[in-house]
Amino acid sequence: MANMSLKKNPMPTLDPIERGRVFAEVALGYTEEQAIAEAARCLNCKTMPCVAGCPVRIRIPEFINKIREYDFEGAYKIISDTSSLPAVCGRVCPQETQCESKCVRGIKGEPVGIGRLERFVADWHNAHSEQIPVNLPKNGHKVAIVGSGPSGLTCAGDLARLGYSVTVFEALHTAGGVLVYGIPEFRLPKSIVAREVESLKAMGVEILTNMIIGKTLTVDELFEMGYEAVFIGSGAGLPNFMGIPGESLKGVYSANEFLTRANLMKAYREDSHTPIMRGGNVAVVGGGNVAMDAARTALRLGAEKVYIVYRRSMEELPARREEVEHAIEEGIEFMLLNNPTEILGYVNPDDKTDPKNGFVKGMKCIRMQLGEPDEKGRRRPVEIPDSEHIIDVDTVIISIGTSPNPLIKDTTDGLEVNRWGGIIVDESSLTSRTGVYAGGDAVTGAATVISAMGAGKLAAESIHKFLDN
Repeated sequence: MANMSLKKNPMPTLDPIERGRVFAEVALGYTEEQAIAEAARCLNCKTMPCVAGCPVRIRIPEFINKIREYDFEGAYKIISDTSSLPAVCGRVCPQETQCESKCVRGIKGEPVGIGRLERFVADWHNAHSEQIPVNLPKNGHKVAIVGSGPSGLTCAGDLARLGYSVTVFEALHTAGGVLVYGIPEFRLPKSIVAREVESLKAMGVEILTNMIIGKTLTVDELFEMGYEAVFIGSGAGLPNFMGIPGESLKGVYSANEFLTRANLMKAYREDSHTPIMRGGNVAVVGGGNVAMDAARTALRLGAEKVYIVYRRSMEELPARREEVEHAIEEGIEFMLLNNPTEILGYVNPDDKTDPKNGFVKGMKCIRMQLGEPDEKGRRRPVEIPDSEHIIDVDTVIISIGTSPNPLIKDTTDGLEVNRWGGIIVDESSLTSRTGVYAGGDAVTGAATVISAMGAGKLAAESIHKFLDN
């Protein structure tokens, strides 16, 4: 029987006071009863508009119908036909702007909780299934993947299923890319990422870490080693800064550095030797998901007060609503319509160094108001004269976006990039070099996990067409 409730079954979460100081996962996931009740809200539309909103084209009504039939493993098999990272996507994919935004139930109420159901199915499989992915027979072709983030892992998984010998080259010492260095434990436990990576290895994908393409090896050398195609999914790990005075002070981080120290280098652990600023007052500049992650991580590391400083209003804030709501529940203060103009510093009296190399003691901001829409349709922030004021902070985390690292571009002849450093590709993900494909943040700049996965899937299809002739 259909469940005609206008609202989703709520996601169980840890208590805000309890979770604000621990790195345990915030969202606890559906029970079987909750999942079945939510699945019953799906109308099983013949036109399947939700599928059109999914970058990896998961057959959503089919897997939800399996849940209704209590066939959770069958639901997992349907999802994994098109997605290499179902447990990851169920946690971090912005379903509200993609598949769920197309759901018919959303016209007169809340859409079906597709992401919550995907997470339930993946977690159920991981808890109950002992089936190991099969290492499929090889077709004699070798493909190199640069980067083990969501685009690289997706491309690797799809090509492995087609019989290709795939090697993933990862610059860091752990596979997973942004999934391990960028997204905190309380949103995406690293054990989940590790399990997804191990599944790909079981399918025959080789993953080599500490391999910096452009330094350890070049793209040209990969071809010389016998790889017939190369996919570049190296992400966008080069942080952007504002260019204001004081950004070189001790206690100023890019969000990338701060989260990498906390996540990949395990600074959140009590026994960690990774240096990171703890305690005091923290300002995070920016309003995206990464800013929310940095702010909530700072809180868990012991900050007394954490501010989100954003130059537009709450309506323009680009972060997911769920992440904003969780941040507010945890006590993070939003200083909206504010823009930093200078980071103030001081020097320890016993320190004879230049004041520019001192420590953060505050941040000067100017208040803003919204003017005419910009080229993206968002109202442009305009400074309010004589409104400068100082925020008392000890740490500043800059989270205003990232750009692709230029290393691969600088070491690969004939690889064209745009003015932001993104690799230029055609509609098939092919770059200006024959046999070299690219996708994800290395092409678009910082975007979502699921859009990067979609790019990896497209590239795998194109590489297969290129080599299967």
